[in-house]
Amino acid sequence: MRKPAFLKWVVYPLVLTLAVVVAGALLLAGVVIVKLSHAWREVPAPQVILVLEGDTNRVSFAAEFARSVPNLPIWISGNPGGEQLNRSIFQQAGIAPQRLHFEFCASDTVTHFTCNARDFAKANTRHVYMVTSDQHIPRAKAIATLVFGSHGIAVTPVSATTSVMPPESLLRIIRDCVRSVLWIVTGRTGASLNPKIQPH
Repeated sequence: MRKPAFLKWVVYPLVLTLAVVVAGALLLAGVVIVKLSHAWREVPAPQVILVLEGDTNRVSFAAEFARSVPNLPIWISGNPGGEQLNRSIFQQAGIAPQRLHFEFCASDTVTHFTCNARDFAKANTRHVYMVTSDQHIPRAKAIATLVFGSHGIAVTPVSATTSVMPPESLLRIIRDCVRSVLWIVTGRTGASLNPKIQPH
């Protein structure tokens, strides 16, 4: 008895595709878990402060936080238009300018991590403080787990209470996790598809 064409040309390919996707996701999850376990075990204390620039309150909080860990370098990831203001905020907090490093590659939350992952890995940075707004923590942490985790970099979130905005939606978190996986697999984040984002 011949199998219906529908099974041969539709159902079987879909099942096979789904199986490949699930297997790939499990493999990626396993790799990330193993790398993060090594990072946490080998470097339990953060080596760098990464500031996800998005508003002045975040940067002000980061400057105050940096005073409590005076030996760590500070990476500010964000818009070049805010560099002078950000420098002045750290200067007013008594932070030495030699500690500051500005990264202007990022255009959104996902690229805050994709733009810095390889540089941190090359510098053998295995553990990072991540400073961002309280309502932004869940999405940023999810992205960091995938992007930084794929490079064996652990993240300790530091929450700045900056607003009364509600937590970000699960849909946005899932969307950016998908973009993070896309970057891991292809090296592209899909940021260029967003017409609201202007490349720096």
